Amino acid sequence: MNIFLGEFALSEGKKCGQFYTPKSVVELLVAMLEPYNGRVFDPCCGSGGMFVQSERFVREHQGKISDISIYGQESNQTTWRLAKMNLALRKIDSSSLKWNSEGSFLNDAHKDLKADFIIANPPFNATDWGSQALENDVRWSYGTPPSTNANYAWISHFIHHLAPKGRAGFVLAKGSLTSNTSTEGQIRKNLMESNLIECIVNLPAKLFLNTQIPACLWFIKRNKSHNNTLFIDARNLGELINRKNRILTQSDIATITETYHKWQKAQEQKDGHYSDILGFCKSVDKDEIAKSRLCPYTRSLCGLGRR
Repeated sequence: MNIFLGEFALSEGKKCGQFYTPKSVVELLVAMLEPYNGRVFDPCCGSGGMFVQSERFVREHQGKISDISIYGQESNQTTWRLAKMNLALRKIDSSSLKWNSEGSFLNDAHKDLKADFIIANPPFNATDWGSQALENDVRWSYGTPPSTNANYAWISHFIHHLAPKGRAGFVLAKGSLTSNTSTEGQIRKNLMESNLIECIVNLPAKLFLNTQIPACLWFIKRNKSHNNTLFIDARNLGELINRKNRILTQSDIATITETYHKWQKAQEQKDGHYSDILGFCKSVDKDEIAKSRLCPYTRSLCGLGRR
């Protein structure tokens, strides 16, 4: 099924973005989050690839599939049916995979859900997301997202649905790291001051079939036990599979994931096994971020990139 979806996505080009996230990106998100057990949620689930990879991760690590439960929502009915088929072929319970035409913002199908893991690839820079009907919404506790761009509405939606110790990993346009349109800069500042941003990964170009917009990964964690954020610059990783498309290799995924997990362990246990690597990764204290007006990413402060 993954091969079919991948080939179909290649043939569809830009149209594929609504249902397909590149396999290597999904693998990276899941490997970093490690959803061994609990509730896994994707409120813009496309063809269900995040769920499939989560299930595969549990199996490959000798876990019990019964220890995870999946929850999803999709606004495109055809894509939702594709997701249901994708999960059915793998005998994954899709009873909590919901569809409605309004979408997650206007008609949240899992309003009371608090997820242990959120894994998602929302549409980049969506401009028509129904903001006028959502003024003073409970989800906007860090600020009201601008009507012209849904990126921070998605971030706020994810955080709203996280359990007290929940974690989220998601794809966004790289502009989300530095944008100051309307309230975006203030929301980002509030997220950083609330100590929610755990890690940012700057992705290489040409990973996505439907857009050339530079992308990044955000990792959010509730109840962090430290005040640091890890920045990883992966722009030089990956290999071209044709002139237009790149994938992250298994070695790339392992390099990023191991760096992240070593850093996590060092923050929580102070074991000292993590070290910054010039041009690749740097751990930054939130006070240092605030002093430098990091938003929340600058190559100069983090020592990332030598260009």
